[in-house]
Amino acid sequence: MSRDRYVDFLRAWAILLVVLGHWLITGLVRRPDGTLAAPEMLLALPWTQWLTLGFQIMPLFFLAGGHAAGGSWARSRDAGGTAAGWVGQRAARLLLPTAVYSGLVLLAVGVCGPLGVDPATLALVGWAMAMQFWFLPVYLLLSALTPTLYALHARWGLRVPVVMGVAGFGVGVLVAAAGPARSGLVEAVGAVNYLLVWGVVYQLGFCWRDGLLTGRGRRTPAALALGGGAVFAALVGPGPFPVGLILVTGQDLSNTDPPSAALLAWAVAQVGVALWIAPAVRGALERDRAQRAVRVLGAGSMTLYLWHMLPVLIVAAAFYLTGLAPEPRYGSAGWWALRVPWLLVLGTVLAGVVRALRPLERRLVSVERAVRPDAGLRGAAAWRMWAGLGVSVCALTYFAGHGFAHGGTFPVPAALGLGTGTALLALRRRGGDLHDVDGVHDAEGAEGGEALGGDERADLGDERGGPGDDGESHRVV
Repeated sequence: MSRDRYVDFLRAWAILLVVLGHWLITGLVRRPDGTLAAPEMLLALPWTQWLTLGFQIMPLFFLAGGHAAGGSWARSRDAGGTAAGWVGQRAARLLLPTAVYSGLVLLAVGVCGPLGVDPATLALVGWAMAMQFWFLPVYLLLSALTPTLYALHARWGLRVPVVMGVAGFGVGVLVAAAGPARSGLVEAVGAVNYLLVWGVVYQLGFCWRDGLLTGRGRRTPAALALGGGAVFAALVGPGPFPVGLILVTGQDLSNTDPPSAALLAWAVAQVGVALWIAPAVRGALERDRAQRAVRVLGAGSMTLYLWHMLPVLIVAAAFYLTGLAPEPRYGSAGWWALRVPWLLVLGTVLAGVVRALRPLERRLVSVERAVRPDAGLRGAAAWRMWAGLGVSVCALTYFAGHGFAHGGTFPVPAALGLGTGTALLALRRRGGDLHDVDGVHDAEGAEGGEALGGDERADLGDERGGPGDDGESHRVV
């Protein structure tokens, strides 16, 4: 199957909006004592919660991820690969750059603590540098489940996401009905929606690839868009759910923690819109300039995903701590006008960061090629891979919820967990009978990748393949 440029476009568009959305809602305020605060925009300016309807773009990641993963697993399986080998290769391509990024941030935390950096400031910065991490454990778990999910898809097709959607909707209603005083059991049941809600979109990616959503022209996408939109409107209008599609401190009910019935409806609507406009966008993507822009964003998407909050820290130190930045009243017309140069300056700094990281990226590509598991992974090596993946997911889940410096302290267990998990997954024996059975790794990437990995990592960037609760922090995506 030839490369679908539209899948690449969805991936590039999604990463662009994630970066811009995070930057837009990050507003810094210099206190009289010279320290910085980052008020939570969606809490301080409640009307901005409507903006999340446009910036909550994560369904496109999972849709593109399912589209790519379905074909990649089918090719690997048909060539004799095992589930452990396929999952291990994908996990390695995500965890290696993530572990390097995390290691560098944790090194900075470890240095700043003894130097006397204010614990509250350290906690806020540590959280900001990990705000995007919620996506990784969810995506890694869905990747691990792909062989099973794809087998269900091959047998029952569209009925699988329908059943998952009904179950996810029911869990969302249960969480909402339990109210703010919900029990630990309800919280645990609600957490299942991280897999059910995002799994619906991932599963729809399988269906899209196999033509089940586009076989009747635009009628099915239109039905998804209109139906999902109507259900969302009913749930956030007279219904109990807030309009904001990211967590807002103090809200009794969130659409993302855990994913709610309203988020499920919006995700379905977003999938419908994406598929409905696909023919028009594919036509525009025939232009060389458009292809080049998508290719550039795709090549650097993993770096953008991991490192895009570093420019905020650089600009904060250069302009806000020094008092050079003008500071109109938070939320005023002047403040909003300054959002434009704020975004431009951050974009310029990020371009420099991406350029500076290129040697590290190239080195990581070489390391990943050397350590990625064999596609035919079996026996003790397979069990070691699953153990490493499990430990890594637990560590990433901690970072996603608490940041890199919760309470201003160094997170020793989580740091050891991510390091150990990545090492277990990367350790491999030479001489296996299969290595990248999907032909060649580069050939995998040439088919289009997925939402985070290039057909494994091309999702968030592989040059070969192409998310404080103290009221002064903010939550994203």
